[in-house]
Amino acid sequence: MPETISVALVDDQSLFRAGIRMLIDSQPDLEFAGEAENGHDGVVLARSARPDVMLMDVRMPQLDGIEATERILSEADAAGRDAPRIIVLTTFELDEGAARALRIGASGFLLKDSQPEFLLAAIRSVHSGSAVIAPGATKTLLAQLGQAPVSREPTEFAALTDREKQIFRLAASGLSNSEIAGREFLSEATVKTHVSRVLSKLGARDRVQLVIYAYEHGVIG
Repeated sequence: MPETISVALVDDQSLFRAGIRMLIDSQPDLEFAGEAENGHDGVVLARSARPDVMLMDVRMPQLDGIEATERILSEADAAGRDAPRIIVLTTFELDEGAARALRIGASGFLLKDSQPEFLLAAIRSVHSGSAVIAPGATKTLLAQLGQAPVSREPTEFAALTDREKQIFRLAASGLSNSEIAGREFLSEATVKTHVSRVLSKLGARDRVQLVIYAYEHGVIG
């Protein structure tokens, strides 16, 4: 049997929550772990339910999704436990809040009107360690960070091996492990090992942060 992925939802719209709950419950490999209507309750939910993946609305009362994401990840790090993979949801493609959430460690960004199949695929992708950004939104989101690439190669990047630098560039360009394996004539297991080492050496949580790192330091291309 496939591994069951527990999914929690934080959103202030009750109708949207009901729809997502029904969607999650319809999938044999997904389990609905709970819901919250604001960021404050979302932090409590993450602490109590310990979901594998959280869907987090960007704009909510009491505590927004960006601050809630930061608190959830910080609490998990401080407690020495695995943090949930967080996918931030927004109504607007040009959303500075989504970019900020990715910057602090969210694993993905989707529009709230994404197709159900795409949302389900995103949940499974981030749980497996990949990252998801709404189609066509990558450059726009990175531009929202308000920083231009720099030309000086950072010390930690220079410490990567030539093979690790190549894997980094391919991963930061959005290629999956299987796509990198096919392109570089490597096994997926080898690619996964290289990606893990790159993440560790650069202090990055996941592939979204690799994209941001590449943009900020001008080390892609």
